[in-house]
Amino acid sequence: MRFPSDDELMDGPNAFEGFEDEDFEDAELIEDDPNEQRDPSDTDERDAGLIGADYDEKFRAGFIAIVGRPNVGKSTLTNALVGQKIAITSMRPETTRHAVRGVVQGEDYQLVLVDTPGYHRPRTLLGQRLNSEVRETLSSVDAILFCLPADQKVGPGDDFIARQLRGIKAPIIAVATKVDAVSDERVMKHLLDIDKLGDWEEIIPVSAIKGHQIDRLKQLLARRMPLSPPLYPRDMVTDESRDTMIAELIREAALEGVHEELPHSLAVQVEEIVERQKKPGQNYPAMLDIHVNLFVERDSQKAIIIGKGGSRLKHVGMRARRGIEEYLGRRVYLHLHVRTLKDWQKDPKMLGRLGF
Repeated sequence: MRFPSDDELMDGPNAFEGFEDEDFEDAELIEDDPNEQRDPSDTDERDAGLIGADYDEKFRAGFIAIVGRPNVGKSTLTNALVGQKIAITSMRPETTRHAVRGVVQGEDYQLVLVDTPGYHRPRTLLGQRLNSEVRETLSSVDAILFCLPADQKVGPGDDFIARQLRGIKAPIIAVATKVDAVSDERVMKHLLDIDKLGDWEEIIPVSAIKGHQIDRLKQLLARRMPLSPPLYPRDMVTDESRDTMIAELIREAALEGVHEELPHSLAVQVEEIVERQKKPGQNYPAMLDIHVNLFVERDSQKAIIIGKGGSRLKHVGMRARRGIEEYLGRRVYLHLHVRTLKDWQKDPKMLGRLGF
């Protein structure tokens, strides 16, 4: 069995030598796929009792919201608790654009994590909608993790979120993230500052990257979940649709090494996924052709994404392809198209078509 090499894959529609400007002209938005994966909690299967048909009467399951300012390690913590990557991460703030559900499967518990967008003072309609999504999430969970990074001082943004959390009946565990990045003395001071912010059920320091106290955090959460059958199948780690995961992996690759403005202006949408025909005698899955639109707000941002001679877009495609192939378990061929969609963050119609 031999898969095509990187050079072979980039020699064709994925190559950008000699591309023309018209290759990247604006295009109409593609509506969301009506066949995308549904939430298992809304299916007839759960109503029929198939998900929790065989479970111990002491089994516990529930929903946990992960909240905090932008870029405090929420997505990294989510991935560490689940045990694999289901949320994209970036050094850029406000990377998470929607509530990502990850499922932590324990022997006698199931934790459904909702990694929310960073709570912040919004500057655009998109920012307002992200904050509204956080508030809706907080109203319907069994526990909350409030993340405060140890490598940053507790400040006005943290105080703002702490005030929003007051009055919520669900138990709130304050999590000091990124403790591996600072000294023990700095961690102790940080924990004291967190304690002054509010009345927390627990305060726990963790390092998601090194796995420090991740198991303990799982147990703390499990004890606070209600008695319940499993809410999701026991082999599921996320309820994200295939198209959403692919789009997020491409957005993560595109955000690597760019300046601060672009993350807020970039949206990614999968237009079409087509399976190629197998060749005679081929004994591995056929390659998938994935057509994707990357939307920015100005032509200057389009030039940043594409790079000189298409070099940067080629790098984005190669980096994203590795993550997508690991996620899908098969080879893919990415067709990336950069479009300008002026001020889409402020346009209600465009926000709706892009899924916000």
